[in-house]
Amino acid sequence: MFGSTRSFGVAPKFLIKIDVKSEDNDDILFSLNCRYDYSGYGASTGKPTEFDTYADIEAVYECLETEYGISQENVVLYGQSVGSGPTLHLAAKLPRLRGVVLHSAILSGLRVLCHVKFSSCCDIYKNIYKVRKVNCPVLVIHGTEDDVVNWLHGNKLWKKAKDSYEPLWIKGGGHCNLELYPEYIRHLCRFVQEMENLTTEIRLKKIRQTLRIPKGSNAPTTKSTTRCCCIKIRLPNCLGCSKPSRKLCCSWHPKCSCWQPKCLSCSKPNCMKCSCWCKCSCRFPACSCSCTKCSCWC
Repeated sequence: MFGSTRSFGVAPKFLIKIDVKSEDNDDILFSLNCRYDYSGYGASTGKPTEFDTYADIEAVYECLETEYGISQENVVLYGQSVGSGPTLHLAAKLPRLRGVVLHSAILSGLRVLCHVKFSSCCDIYKNIYKVRKVNCPVLVIHGTEDDVVNWLHGNKLWKKAKDSYEPLWIKGGGHCNLELYPEYIRHLCRFVQEMENLTTEIRLKKIRQTLRIPKGSNAPTTKSTTRCCCIKIRLPNCLGCSKPSRKLCCSWHPKCSCWQPKCLSCSKPNCMKCSCWCKCSCRFPACSCSCTKCSCWC
């Protein structure tokens, strides 16, 4: 699928159909022949807004899937310039996509217009964040003399991608003339050929590495969440020996051998060595032993 800000009629002719043939015979292994115009471009009606372009690319993919029976495993997305925004938008939603090509791509709209290094609520096509969600190989192509979208945009997208393919930096290339360089078509065809040669086993291995799933395991490795609502309650320690209580009583007093009841009125601690009541403001009987060695309030 080829998406670009250039209209359908002026798209590079070689992108109309790239046939990758087998080395043994002339059987066509892979064809890249789906192009479309975004809303407001070329023959398409509507307004060229960010969300309209997202709806456009989703509609094209849905058509390929429902009308032609093409699954995401057999699709390579191609986005040029601003077209890289919708391309990465769709690629981030397709975990089993075959590959992605970013031609003179942008980090975000605000980073192109204002040359800033941050995003805001008014920013559009935030590719710098979406490229991290793409699981398939990503080929980045950019000209070193691009005066519209600086080469650093492509370089950073390449570094941010999970599965970065060998990039192509065309020395002296501009923004709209990269297809005129011989190395461009050679590198692109090599990428498509390698994507076609990716077997199901290799692709599943990469997915397992990404998800950290052990080989041959079909069951989820996460721990059971049946005890997610369990609440552990730690009971207060004994005031005398600092031992934790083993049982929970209605008064929340620790259960141990040294525990003594408190004054029923003022809750002051009782003498720890005799059974007398504390002498306190509540006028309970004083300690009969009149000792000075115990902890009663005499």
